[in-house]
Amino acid sequence: MSVTPPFRILTVCTGNICRSPMVERLLQQGLDLITPGAYIVESAGTGALLGSAMEPHIEGFVRVLGASAEGFAARQLTPEILDTQDLVLALTRKHRSRIVELRPALLRKTFTLRELARILPQVPTPRGAVVAHRWSTAIPLALRARSLQGHNPEDDDVVDPYRRSDDVYEQMRQQITPAVQVLLDWERQNTQALRPRQHNASGTGHH
Repeated sequence: MSVTPPFRILTVCTGNICRSPMVERLLQQGLDLITPGAYIVESAGTGALLGSAMEPHIEGFVRVLGASAEGFAARQLTPEILDTQDLVLALTRKHRSRIVELRPALLRKTFTLRELARILPQVPTPRGAVVAHRWSTAIPLALRARSLQGHNPEDDDVVDPYRRSDDVYEQMRQQITPAVQVLLDWERQNTQALRPRQHNASGTGHH
């Protein structure tokens, strides 16, 4: 029996020590609780501080929010990393542009985090379908919705807090955590259709 490979998500910011690792760890932790083993979430930076651990504020946020900060090391975004991804989440529109410069074909798989969180709840998807099928349906619809919606483009960016005040770190947190939660809620809602049938089937087997 063939095993479905995990759906791969990459998060991208500049130094890969603040915004993108926070999204990486929160998203991975949340998805693992909902659909264990179905996703691999990683991150990279367009100007990475190579090998660095998470910035201390970020490490604190990650731990307080219930995820792990262990074993993290910043890495540089490369075309080779992009080649293996099913979905890319940029932290700003500028990062999104850089991703598409490196791999133009990824235009159809790349959103900013807040952009996708804004659009995804409005996208009809087949509930209960396998992860890859759901996303292959949702992504083209999200791209179409992106071109139709009027909004302030700045609302799609997450502020860069690096070497700035605690207030800016808090602003960043308030931009990231609701957006991540939207993606997790979408995953949870779209997997719930499978669970009652699985439960009933296993229950029937005991009688």
